Amino acid sequence: MAKFKVIVSDPSTSKSKVVELDGARAVPLIGRRLGEGVDGSVVGMSGLKLQVTGGSDKDGFPMRPNIHGGVRVSVIVSKSVGFHPKREGERRRKTLRGNVITEDIVQVNMKVLEKPKKAEKPRKERKAKAEVEEPEKEVKEAETESKPSEEGESSQSPAPVSGGESSEKVAQATGS
Repeated sequence: MAKFKVIVSDPSTSKSKVVELDGARAVPLIGRRLGEGVDGSVVGMSGLKLQVTGGSDKDGFPMRPNIHGGVRVSVIVSKSVGFHPKREGERRRKTLRGNVITEDIVQVNMKVLEKPKKAEKPRKERKAKAEVEEPEKEVKEAETESKPSEEGESSQSPAPVSGGESSEKVAQATGS
């Protein structure tokens, strides 16, 4: 049976997670190609959409997108996956793996394409809730303004004068 070490990278957070799949859990990945989209539930991350970006076989040979099939071949390459030339125009024969995941593959690299969106309340509900809260505040403010004071004075009486005047003058101004 196949056994894969799946590395899932999240470009938005620059973090990765390693998941090991073996037996029946690894079967859905067999036959997938590089660049193909996969549902996250295959690797135990439901709600995510993943893309197969690469991998390597049991002997460490990397998968290359332009080699078709699940075969290992020795090809002349000039740059990209599997060979990084030191001089311009340099070419070299390298052994590489094809772009299809087979049972010989050990490591599969994937990246997150889409994350589930957080559940937000629709705009109408948020707007209606905001409108309900605002009138309550206005009612409370109106009640405090129109309430008569405990001494039986009307709400239109002049405000007490402060700033160093004696309490007698304040009492005369308010009429008490």
